[in-house]
Amino acid sequence: MKTAYFDCFAGISGDMIIGALLDCGLNFNDLDNELKKLNLSSYKLGYENVLKCGISGKKFNVSAEISSSSRYLSDIENIINKSELENDIKIKSIQIFRKIAESESRIHGIELDKVHFHEIGAIDSIIDIVGSMIGIKMLGITRVFSSKINVGNGFINTMHGKMPNPAPATAELLKNIPIYCSGIPYEITTPTGAAIISHLAEKYCDLPEFIISASGYGAGTRDLEIPNLLRLYIGDLTEPDYDEDKVNVIETNIDDMNPEFYEYIYARLFDSGALDVYTIPIMMKKMRPAIMLGVICNVIDTDQISDVIFSETTTSGIRISNVIRKKIFREIKSIKTAYGDVRVKFHMLKNKIITTSPEYIDCCNLAKKTGVPIKIIYDEAKNACCEKK
Repeated sequence: MKTAYFDCFAGISGDMIIGALLDCGLNFNDLDNELKKLNLSSYKLGYENVLKCGISGKKFNVSAEISSSSRYLSDIENIINKSELENDIKIKSIQIFRKIAESESRIHGIELDKVHFHEIGAIDSIIDIVGSMIGIKMLGITRVFSSKINVGNGFINTMHGKMPNPAPATAELLKNIPIYCSGIPYEITTPTGAAIISHLAEKYCDLPEFIISASGYGAGTRDLEIPNLLRLYIGDLTEPDYDEDKVNVIETNIDDMNPEFYEYIYARLFDSGALDVYTIPIMMKKMRPAIMLGVICNVIDTDQISDVIFSETTTSGIRISNVIRKKIFREIKSIKTAYGDVRVKFHMLKNKIITTSPEYIDCCNLAKKTGVPIKIIYDEAKNACCEKK
């Protein structure tokens, strides 16, 4: 699986991410053509080769007319949803903007739908976020790792006045992520950069054992005492037999709620970042039948998952356990069948495919479209996987 490692020794921002992707081989014209599907006007994209402390990198530039009007999350979601971009790019981009909105909402104490995006909602930030998702996909990157993140110090000027660096929204987005300051008195990690890397990265670690196929540098604007560059390695990990990470398991016992609510609660939890949701019938004290609601989530999403559980269920308490997950590796590929394309998960152990799992929703949609029983479409996809091996 193609893996990316972001080395954030001089921080990270949206334009630095795209610059690094371009320096690693992303075709600028292909990126430009995809971004045109957003149907935004009055902007121009470009890039240039620059030197930072003697190291060459690519500086990605967005020229746009400055608008005095504010954008809200719903405005940005409408722009992305109405575009002709691929659906997975839309979903990931909206998730990142929602993360930013939620952090601003918590920091400033206002409702989510009233968050003003200011500069984060400007065209260049939409381009940076959507463009990063496009670039990651175009380069075939399936896994992302990052170093700990240099955030700078001092104070920065914002729409709300002078604020400590990192900006409060940036600090909120970097919860549960290792950060440090090397003494640079500038904002070198932006909210956009923090939101993108916190969404993409599986781990924050030293460079793992890695076979590099490409490396590149995305340049920031300032000239610093160190190279103002985001370094990106792309290649293949020297894979262990299993992948391992830490997640939180949140559980609560509920004996007094309308069971019809669970379908809606499941959807809310997944929209808030849940990795999995489950319910188990249990017996409580005095032999009362009840349901145990469980959620597996990334540590960084624990607070927002907890908020959903407290607001949408009748529980007054939850249990949180930090656990280690051990996982075999998997890759999703699109397989052609006689009835249409089906995405299939290939599960691998010791570099061998041990299980193939056609995506239910793809089989379901094709069954509805063709009138062919879903079990036949599912088996056809499984058989096509055997031929592909």
